[in-house]
Amino acid sequence: MNLLLDENLSPRLVGLLAPRFACMHVNDALGLGRGCADSAVWEFARRRGLLIVTKDDDFVARAIIRGAPPKVVWLDVGNAGTHEIADLLLGAAGELAAFRDAEGVSVLGLPLRR
Repeated sequence: MNLLLDENLSPRLVGLLAPRFACMHVNDALGLGRGCADSAVWEFARRRGLLIVTKDDDFVARAIIRGAPPKVVWLDVGNAGTHEIADLLLGAAGELAAFRDAEGVSVLGLPLRR
């Protein structure tokens, strides 16, 4: 499964998620640097079939208005640490795969399960 991690998430997540997911951080993606417009991130993900993973509710609104692709995984994690977020995503691998394949669904909310 291919994930694009938004800039509000740590780039260290790429390495932590590598055993289970193919992912990249927007800071490392070609032409997508820090402070990149949401529209550019959206288009990058759409063209490459990536799921956008974010804590930013702007992407949720965009997904609701425009629909998929791309699909958005919204992390409702507050100020959770990088390892907590990695554990959440790794633990939700099956849920993420089902979301990726589901028709007519554009947003998946993942709350931190403490």
